[in-house]
Amino acid sequence: MSSYCDFAPGHPYHGPYHAREYGFPIRDDSKLFERLVLEINQAGLSWLTILTKRENFRAAFDGFDIDRVAAYGRRERSRLLRDAGIIRNELKINAAIENARRIVAIRESHRSFARWLDAQHPLTKDEWVKLFKKTFLFTGGEITGEFLISTGYLPGAHIATCPVYPRIVRKSPPWMRTG
Repeated sequence: MSSYCDFAPGHPYHGPYHAREYGFPIRDDSKLFERLVLEINQAGLSWLTILTKRENFRAAFDGFDIDRVAAYGRRERSRLLRDAGIIRNELKINAAIENARRIVAIRESHRSFARWLDAQHPLTKDEWVKLFKKTFLFTGGEITGEFLISTGYLPGAHIATCPVYPRIVRKSPPWMRTG
């Protein structure tokens, strides 16, 4: 079975993402929110589609500023639905806005989205999925799993023989810590 580590290197979009971001721990809430929004938008599409539209997403969602997105109303929602540079899916757009609002609430209780994630760790994938379904919109098993793998909360981003793997291990991602 082929892995991302086998085909991503050398690709103009997958290569840099694989080598510099995928599986690396993230502490910045706006970057965590970005990854959540991108994973939600990937549902039913290829990751390449999302990577090629990534800068458009950043511009459309105000650099993934959680407070700004949480304050979006009807006008911003309409603007996003007309933006050909992103995925114009009403359910995904509504999920991004509502999930920003939920992260604002999480920050009130845990000071940051990253700290909230840390407070839940370690959980099995099934436990994470159940928690995400309860906490966020549009987060099924695939979306939750990829979000957590891509941000270092679950293992599986890289195979042990991948040259990126030791770099991730040096960053001590949450999946390497037992609690």
